[in-house]
Amino acid sequence: MSSSTAASGLRPFADAAPLSLCAREPHVPADRLVAEMVPPPRFDGVRFATYVPDPKQPSQTEAVGVLEDFAAGLGGAHATGAGRRGLFGFGKGRHKAARVPAGPRGVYLDGGYGVGKTHLLASLWHATPAEPARKAFGTFVELTNLVGALGFQKTVQTLSGHSLLCIDEFELDDPGDTVLVSTLLGRLVEAGVALAATSNTLPGKLGEGRFAAADFLREIQGLSAHFRTLRIDGEDYRHRGLPEAPAPYSEERVTKVAYATEGASLDDFPHLLEHLAKVHPSRYGALTDGVGAVCLTGVRPVPDQSTALRLVVLADRLYDREVPVLASGLPFDQLFSEEMLNGGYRKKYFRAISRLTALARDAKALVETH
Repeated sequence: MSSSTAASGLRPFADAAPLSLCAREPHVPADRLVAEMVPPPRFDGVRFATYVPDPKQPSQTEAVGVLEDFAAGLGGAHATGAGRRGLFGFGKGRHKAARVPAGPRGVYLDGGYGVGKTHLLASLWHATPAEPARKAFGTFVELTNLVGALGFQKTVQTLSGHSLLCIDEFELDDPGDTVLVSTLLGRLVEAGVALAATSNTLPGKLGEGRFAAADFLREIQGLSAHFRTLRIDGEDYRHRGLPEAPAPYSEERVTKVAYATEGASLDDFPHLLEHLAKVHPSRYGALTDGVGAVCLTGVRPVPDQSTALRLVVLADRLYDREVPVLASGLPFDQLFSEEMLNGGYRKKYFRAISRLTALARDAKALVETH
């Protein structure tokens, strides 16, 4: 029986007790960290053909065509630039420095929320003619976590044999991590790895959430010449404000659903936050292995920024895996203080609220079933 169940005096509703994330301390081998750098499950089936451009936004159709050519140009091009058409058709006949292909070796997808940048980035990964082991897809946070787990030199060595590295949500709000990743990408470009990225905007910018190309190219400095920017126009639907979080359920209801749902976990929220501090963020994906639903009791505001940032990573991993989240306590739109929501990491917190809210909506079906 979980600690939260015992404390509340509730009896289990099934013979088998639910799982507990707090009881897990996964140890993930380095090769698994790299092998798992693929598009998340919700983007398994996306392709360029499944992207539906807005007929009112010609830049969306143009982006698909450019990315299809980019993927085709990567066939056999690793470390030589010998793709059959050359990336974007640039660099033909130009002098090439040793090991560095001519022309842009990267593409940056520049657009607001809701225009399908991640869909297109994942489609590029799927369309690139290379074995899955020779192309990688991950968020900026996952890439920094990989460096933290493997070390810089080992990460360079591991990724240098790849044809393509896709980085979703390149974060521009942490100067230290930006320098680290920019240095890493410079080494990978020298090794002939092609790059593709999307990014967040810097907080407080005019038109925040729309276009960040100037910020991105400035922050990566010497790498900017290696990127072609694709501007993708479209409706910025998240500027309508945060979605209203579903009302939380009672602790008894959450516990009942946890015991009645196969593969569900049940944890006291404050205890889970404490446990996350003991697990490296690169292992949060493994922490949720085999979990069909996450049930949380006693949700309350996170106490500090370090804890909040760890929760953001967990929320991303749960969202990637489409794991419904059922909770008692406060609604998810009250997780972060006003100071946090107005600070430098505000976009991460807004993203976490949005994603946890979506997963809470998904959990409604579990409540109706049980």
